[in-house]
Amino acid sequence: MKTSTLLCVSAWLALSAPAAFAATPSPACEAKRAQIQAQLAAATERGRRQEVAGLKKALRANQANCSDAALEKEREGKIRQAQKKVNEREASLREAEQKGDAKKQASRQAKLDEARRELADAEQPLPR
Repeated sequence: MKTSTLLCVSAWLALSAPAAFAATPSPACEAKRAQIQAQLAAATERGRRQEVAGLKKALRANQANCSDAALEKEREGKIRQAQKKVNEREASLREAEQKGDAKKQASRQAKLDEARRELADAEQPLPR
């Protein structure tokens, strides 16, 4: 009798442990969820129905499937995209410098600065 009780308790613990871990999302997932909820509130306030629908879908996906690995993969993609944009802006600025057009240089420098800020934002580590 003691063996069967021990087996039942062990089985119950084994089956309930993954649910307990799933119920406690990582800080990165919580941060992403908070970000989506803030965007959802802003879109609702502005009356943007399509954006609200998309954000609700993103929130459901976050609640169902969020993982640190998925967020890290998304972060790496954003970093690559931002780095590509910085490279393009640098090339554009060099081109304007070669032509000697001061107005274009200033404009392209501003765009490069913005792209560098976006890259810095993308490179921020996930909350732990």
